[in-house]
Amino acid sequence: MRAVEILMIVSIVMQVVAMVIALFLVNKTKFRALWICCIISLMLLSVERYLQLEIFAGEQVSELGFAWVGIIASLSFSICVVCAYLLVKHADRVTEQRRVLENRLLTAVLRTEEQSRASFSRELHDGLGPLLSSAKMSLSALQRASLSENDKAVLQSSSAVIDEAIRSLREISNNLSPRILNDFGLARGIDRFVDRLGVVRQANVEFRSTIGDKRYDRNVEVILYRVVCELINNSIKHAECKQIRLSLAEQDGCLVLDYSDDGKGFDLSEVEDMGMGLSNIRSRVSTLNGKLKIVTYPGAGVRVKVVVPIDGAVVNVESILEQGQNVKRRRNGRRRG
Repeated sequence: MRAVEILMIVSIVMQVVAMVIALFLVNKTKFRALWICCIISLMLLSVERYLQLEIFAGEQVSELGFAWVGIIASLSFSICVVCAYLLVKHADRVTEQRRVLENRLLTAVLRTEEQSRASFSRELHDGLGPLLSSAKMSLSALQRASLSENDKAVLQSSSAVIDEAIRSLREISNNLSPRILNDFGLARGIDRFVDRLGVVRQANVEFRSTIGDKRYDRNVEVILYRVVCELINNSIKHAECKQIRLSLAEQDGCLVLDYSDDGKGFDLSEVEDMGMGLSNIRSRVSTLNGKLKIVTYPGAGVRVKVVVPIDGAVVNVESILEQGQNVKRRRNGRRRG
């Protein structure tokens, strides 16, 4: 027996095995047409190999019948390819629908979170704030009364505690729902956040922007503001950095946020799933159809670039991630020019 005949026999056996597997998959999946066409194609190919073996053995085989077997096998395989293409397109549509649904769900969650923050902030500011102010005025009235030195010292201490409580209340209320962001936009909101860090910050923060007071969709402003706050807090808390550089600019129909620090850096593969808010940042950016790129190594600081399309622009976000940008410097949140 020649080698080619042995290979034909092996081919027939493999095709029969494949037919059995395809028969098993017919009732196990929703794509029956694809597997039925595969079964027909494999069966015809087996018949074709068998007829070729007969020809090699010197038997007479109808040329017309042999041709028809080849034609039907080719048609079946063509139908298989078409079915496979439709299957891939269907899978792509399902994946896209799932992505859109996840984005909508996450957007709804973030919107609800911001609404809750705003509501809680108003309750603190409009409810607890006046009560503390009333207590402050009452203590001020008592200080004018004839009291012993000990009582006056107690009143002064109580007044200082209330002053501190009022300052803390304002800070908490502003962190929950920053009024400057709502009233004046993203650049001013970040500018004020950098200023509020004040003397308590352990790193010098350098903020640059070219967008001025331009306003954007509220979701874009709120999410990018939260991203900036998260990044700065992470750098101060974890990176032990001395310098933070932050820039914000429009580029090719996108808002581009470029962030870096000179801290100790980290192994991204180890930290990605362990916290530091990176997954939260990625989720927030993805709801805006944006892209996030993080470059960091132990001992080399961190570089984060966020690109978000604005005004419904259709742009190549990936290419912008790799580009540089020229922005006007604003040092420590103070504008120049």
